[in-house]
Amino acid sequence: MGRFIFRRLVRTFLAIWALASAVFLLSRHDLDTALRLALPDAASQTGTSPALLPQSQQAALQALRQRFGLDLPVFYVSYGPVSPAGAPAWRWNGRRNQYHQWLWDLARGNLGTSFRTGQGVAGRLRHALAFTLPLTGTAAVLAVLGALALAQRLATTPWWQRPLRVVLVAVHGLPLFVVALILLLVFANPDVLDWLPAYGFGQSSDLDLDAGQHLADILLHLILPVSALVLTAMPELTLQLTAAIQQELGSAYATTARAKGLSEAAVVRRHALRNALLPTLAQIAEFLPALVAGAVVVEAVFALPGMGRLLAEASAARDYPVLIGGVLLTGAVRLLALLLADLCYFWVDPRIRWQS
Repeated sequence: MGRFIFRRLVRTFLAIWALASAVFLLSRHDLDTALRLALPDAASQTGTSPALLPQSQQAALQALRQRFGLDLPVFYVSYGPVSPAGAPAWRWNGRRNQYHQWLWDLARGNLGTSFRTGQGVAGRLRHALAFTLPLTGTAAVLAVLGALALAQRLATTPWWQRPLRVVLVAVHGLPLFVVALILLLVFANPDVLDWLPAYGFGQSSDLDLDAGQHLADILLHLILPVSALVLTAMPELTLQLTAAIQQELGSAYATTARAKGLSEAAVVRRHALRNALLPTLAQIAEFLPALVAGAVVVEAVFALPGMGRLLAEASAARDYPVLIGGVLLTGAVRLLALLLADLCYFWVDPRIRWQS
């Protein structure tokens, strides 16, 4: 088992490093435009060549490039003129380049500095995750537990199976933003049901509330966003797991269990569920990163100050350090989810343990 986990960890680490390097290198071509947005009168100078900027703007742009280390070569090797009058040639830049400095900072937990605000990217991501993690974490747990409970009931073919399947398929076909808007218009609308707040999550931290009231306010603001994520994620998990359980119920070991006197629910719970979970584990590995992507939509609809809002603002302002940190974090979540699925396969299926 130790070798199995070690191999998966090494593969995951290499994949995260390759993803981070690709995102970093691809973002280097448009940095002058991004830095110019932070200058005075940025809107009027965005499409102007750097050589045509006023002298003060050129000096400010050069100061920003030096401050963020963008005056260095991008990579260990580069192609260009060795001297102003020389012919282009390949040149070795050594460790004095942007990529090496970025990797060294990344190894120390430093994700850089925001072009737009001058704040550390790691601090901004931590602040955003303080809102996004409760949202996505709660939605993931509720969606998985709800799918497990509902699929086991549906697999025994109760009378309400067919109408519920129709509802699940209909909800699964709706985009996330449509589900979020429906919940918003129904449960946070003074003209319909004004039960829940539509926005303002996190704003009560400045008010004179005790810990219990503050927690209740947070939970109240999370109900609609979490419900939107759960309603769009749970149908697919439920339908897939139900089909897998029903297939297992037709196998020989399930027939033997019934012959021994076990009820259909007991056969599902004690025998069929574990085997049916194998294809579902891969689906859960895809489901976790999808929740992170869905949080972008939900945070925009419900005005939540989380990762989605942060990355949307960074994209509009071309704040590449924040974008690189967000993409790196999202990609790491995806790869770690796949690693978690591999480990769950290892635990659930004894054949994998035997082969490894």
